[in-house]
Amino acid sequence: MAIIAIAYLIFLVAPMLLLALGSFGESWSGTLLPTGFTWRWYQELATDPSFRRAFVTSLQVVATTCILNLLIGLPLAYAIQAGARGGVRVAARIVTLLPVAAPELVLAFGFILVFSSDALPWLGSFWLLAAGHLVLTLPYTVTALVADMEQLGLDHYEHAAATLGAPFTARLRDVTLPLLRPSLLSAMLTVAALSIGEFQLSNLISGFLSRTYPVVLLQAFYGATGFACAATVVLLLLAAVASLTSGLAAQFAGSLLSRRAT
Repeated sequence: MAIIAIAYLIFLVAPMLLLALGSFGESWSGTLLPTGFTWRWYQELATDPSFRRAFVTSLQVVATTCILNLLIGLPLAYAIQAGARGGVRVAARIVTLLPVAAPELVLAFGFILVFSSDALPWLGSFWLLAAGHLVLTLPYTVTALVADMEQLGLDHYEHAAATLGAPFTARLRDVTLPLLRPSLLSAMLTVAALSIGEFQLSNLISGFLSRTYPVVLLQAFYGATGFACAATVVLLLLAAVASLTSGLAAQFAGSLLSRRAT
């Protein structure tokens, strides 16, 4: 088992290490390792207008996707956990998880067919891109929140508050949101990690001014290898920070929910 784990780690980490080395290499062509050492690829990346615009666009898409996940995911998870029962609840979960089962390429083609029409000419717009990221990430938010609501026994807390005369708005403000704060933080960090690295859907539905960082990154590989490696390292660092923070937040939320449940 240890050999398998080590082999897996090597297979996972080796390409990332090679990319990091390549981002500092003067040249890299036909050899296993790059030759020379330079900082100029990162300097060119920082001054490249297309990458700077794409970087800002990605951050805007991530922020918008997180906000939409909060506004839509929390009520949907609450409705599934508290309102739906039996077959209705199972059906709601299946519908929620459909974007995970469907290939992103299929979703992208559907977006192209619908939103390139005269009635809905939104293909290439920022808001359509954010909506696409919402469709892809919402299942993770809803699934995480429903699981935490069940583990926490949220319905029991809300029932106790209702018997004391608390209206729905007061229960939401004083019971539901405080109890779910760690879960919401973990879910949003997961959404950010997924959104920042999403490529397939973005590549097909984004416009020239709404291209995200991974979409522009693809074009870099047709030029200088060192520049492409530097651009990839930046994306890896963003995704790694978001994933690591999400994992720590999820661990904290799990421990907190266990203490509250007991």
